[in-house]
Amino acid sequence: MTPPRSPTSNRRTLLTGLAVGVGASLAGCTESDDESDPADDDSSASTDESGGDDDSGAGDGGDEQNESDEDENSSDGDFSEVHADYDETEVSVMTLDGEELGEVTAAVADTSELQTIGLSDTEELPEDRGMIFINSSEQDLRFIMPDMSFGIDIIYADSEGVITGIHHAPKPGPNEDGSEQGYPGYGQFVLEVNYEWTTERGIEEGDVLEFSYSG
Repeated sequence: MTPPRSPTSNRRTLLTGLAVGVGASLAGCTESDDESDPADDDSSASTDESGGDDDSGAGDGGDEQNESDEDENSSDGDFSEVHADYDETEVSVMTLDGEELGEVTAAVADTSELQTIGLSDTEELPEDRGMIFINSSEQDLRFIMPDMSFGIDIIYADSEGVITGIHHAPKPGPNEDGSEQGYPGYGQFVLEVNYEWTTERGIEEGDVLEFSYSG
């Protein structure tokens, strides 16, 4: 079910120096078709601690506001630290008519090691964040959900960024470890975002991922 390719070059992903050899299947992590190498995936570890000490008895709103700001900054910082070894890129999802449907800041997973780590140790994925898996060529891929603590949308795209498939992958149930939840697809790029993110924005097969990457 590969959709028609975009007739205009500006709908294509902007890639330079792509030279990566990565295994074939992940989902919070991937399992390779060539080497059955189940990747540890987007599991979740809580990095958000809201420390609310009442040191000052003067309940002024300024202090509360400062605490709130610090919590937000702390949350952003924690997420960045989890992906300290990743480059980041802005990924936009466009229609063939040039309408932007959504955008996230995505951590770039372009090596086997980074793809194996995936979103592990992430308890929550901010709405404006994601992870993009970059392979050296189009191929059959399969993503699994071991130890995932939240659901994700898995978006497959071909070498030109055209979306070839979308899966809505819920987090594993109480008696599931996620390793049997497989989400196959075909493409060169895979974008992971929050569960139902694509549905909320009307994103579907045939839309296009646009991002800049130099590897």
